[in-house]
Amino acid sequence: MSLATSPSAELDRTLHAPPPNASGALFDWTITALGGVFLGGLFLDGWAHTHGRVDDTFFTPWHAALYSGYLATTLVLVGRAAWGHARGASWRRAVPAGYGLSLVGAACWIVGGPFDLAWHSLFGFEAGVEALLSPAHAVLALGFGLMASGPLRAALRRPRGRWLDELPLVLALTFVLADLTFFTQIAHPLSNLWAAGYAPLSSDAKELGLVSMMLVAAIDSVPVLLFLRLGRLPAGGVAILVALPCFAVGFVYDHGPYPVPAVVGMVAAGVVAELLRALLRPGPMRPAAFRSFAFAFPALLFLGYFGALALTVGIGWSTHLWTGTVVFAGIIGWLASYGVLPSHWVHGGR
Repeated sequence: MSLATSPSAELDRTLHAPPPNASGALFDWTITALGGVFLGGLFLDGWAHTHGRVDDTFFTPWHAALYSGYLATTLVLVGRAAWGHARGASWRRAVPAGYGLSLVGAACWIVGGPFDLAWHSLFGFEAGVEALLSPAHAVLALGFGLMASGPLRAALRRPRGRWLDELPLVLALTFVLADLTFFTQIAHPLSNLWAAGYAPLSSDAKELGLVSMMLVAAIDSVPVLLFLRLGRLPAGGVAILVALPCFAVGFVYDHGPYPVPAVVGMVAAGVVAELLRALLRPGPMRPAAFRSFAFAFPALLFLGYFGALALTVGIGWSTHLWTGTVVFAGIIGWLASYGVLPSHWVHGGR
């Protein structure tokens, strides 16, 4: 019996076969594109909040852009479910595999939208950090994450494909990371420029900036390391995951013009990290390379950030503080690697 027809080969094909209601490339790309539009509306609304453009009404251009992205995505999801059910599928299987939670996310907005309107009516309109902590906005943040991550879940239910086939997975993961970045923007160095040298900083501001950067190091490292372990981050994936959230969060910076140098510095660091990833080839079968990359990735991000400040407005922190931040960011990535790839999963316990 040839290997191609052996029971073990047949079992392997069965275990790795896509589900019977797997999504097609057109549907994945449609939801991915709409997720990008949706995300753009989110950051546009965030820009309005941080730049004093929020009026005392729910019906603003910023909300129109945000809710238009939601409505378009929801119509496609619901339309696809209705089409599948009309063709004989149960409601459970009417939507492609991986997109069930996207419908749950759409339902979050059905609840969260009126909740947001009622909240504004009762307590007024949030500005600045208040908008990030509003309970209604937390429901909407969860809903967006569930909706935008549909292509990601769909891709994980089928075998790895060509680079272009994997791109919706990378973009969907990037949208989720951008969603989390948006709602933790108070801790992001591109929306605050904590260490810029154009003004003296108090000890409290330095401490807040340091702690915030450690949080960002963890938020950025974990998804990158997880998908490297899964072997589902194609070439260019690291650079994309860094670039889009950095580019987007720069728009909510409210202490001057768009922080071009700092954004370019972190994006350039993401490109360098991509090149290092290609050199090291980190993965479960190369644990030493995986740990090394886990340290280098967040360290490079902050090296790029501080380097950009040094070349433009200067670094307001002492050498002890900014170099220590780079090292501690790397340590956080290295420690995160043990959560993503525990030692007992690796031969030799490394």
